Amino acid sequence: MAPLIAGLSGCGGSPDPLSAKPYDAADQISFSGDGGGRKADPDKPLEVTAKGDDSRITDVTATDAAGRYVRGELADDGKHWRSTVPLAAGAHYTLKVSTEDSNGAPGRRTVDFTTSSARRLLKVTFGPKAGEYGVGQPVTAKLSRPVKDPKARAVIERALKVDSRPAVEGVWHWVDSRTLHYRPQEYWPAHATITVHSNLKGIRIGGGLYGGEAKSLRLTTGDRLEALTDSGTHQMTVKRNGVPIRTIPITTGMPGFDTRNGIKVVLAKESAVRMTGASIGLGAGSYDLMVYWAARVTKSGEYVHAAPWSTGSQGAANVSHGCTGMSTANAEWFFNTVRLGDIVQVVNSNGEDMAPFGNGYGDWNMAWADWRKGSAVAAGQPDATPADSARLRPQV
Repeated sequence: MAPLIAGLSGCGGSPDPLSAKPYDAADQISFSGDGGGRKADPDKPLEVTAKGDDSRITDVTATDAAGRYVRGELADDGKHWRSTVPLAAGAHYTLKVSTEDSNGAPGRRTVDFTTSSARRLLKVTFGPKAGEYGVGQPVTAKLSRPVKDPKARAVIERALKVDSRPAVEGVWHWVDSRTLHYRPQEYWPAHATITVHSNLKGIRIGGGLYGGEAKSLRLTTGDRLEALTDSGTHQMTVKRNGVPIRTIPITTGMPGFDTRNGIKVVLAKESAVRMTGASIGLGAGSYDLMVYWAARVTKSGEYVHAAPWSTGSQGAANVSHGCTGMSTANAEWFFNTVRLGDIVQVVNSNGEDMAPFGNGYGDWNMAWADWRKGSAVAAGQPDATPADSARLRPQV
């Protein structure tokens, strides 16, 4: 028994280095964020370096305040680790470094640091204002700075989130370098809830530009209300959820002032508005009228409104300067029935086609394939199938 006990005693005198409590490795490593109290530069990668020849890095983890990991690569010799994804601006990170010395003893070092705030911020403003709209209302995003680079545009698009219940798939379209519109392939569902928010804050967009804050937006839709204006038959048919609820005798633009064909949405409602011939290039004395029950459908001045002076032509001829005129009673009913974002479609006019952008919301006049080409993310990608759409629906 004595030799056996002696042997056991001898083994206990040589502890395994890996079982020892980790020592503080502060003197064995340096990292790029350690700037004497200065905040780390988010434009530069995070780097951790082992000092001297007697130590090496065995593991590095870096996480943000939400627990998301920063990917990185450790050199084969254990002397250097470098992040491979951008850091966010104005964010807090925790860095945990594991080391070992020449004898294999483990060391640990934990460091908290913050990145500096971005000097150039891109702010986003969503539109329209929160509220209830018709099913034709697009969602808009206005940027505080122009963005032209396709890669930067893709970063922005992926961070701007639009969800709806019931769920429909939609796509952002770049109208210009500072404006995006979002719409589904078809109109929004009736009685839908649409939420819009941005995940862009602190994200590096490119060229020293970072995402700023954006106020989220919540919209709802009402019934699906559509007004089909037929300039050939001089009749307007108003449908609610696909069911005709009223047919109205109308007059539209006369030759030379033809009403634009295409899909428009109600932009504004004005119970009284002054209209003059000078506003459309006619002589100052041509006409100057107060017009009532006016629903505006283009920025250039097309309205659906009361036109008591043309009741003899309503249902029979086109005699207006581009607006859709009807009796006072019908105009008041239309004014009180429609909401902003409701659809007004004109057919069989000799006028120009409604432009998709620049004169109101003509977004629905662009074919879906062309709409997707205006996205920095969806362009060239196959459209989502119904099965894909079901999988991508937000969860309750």
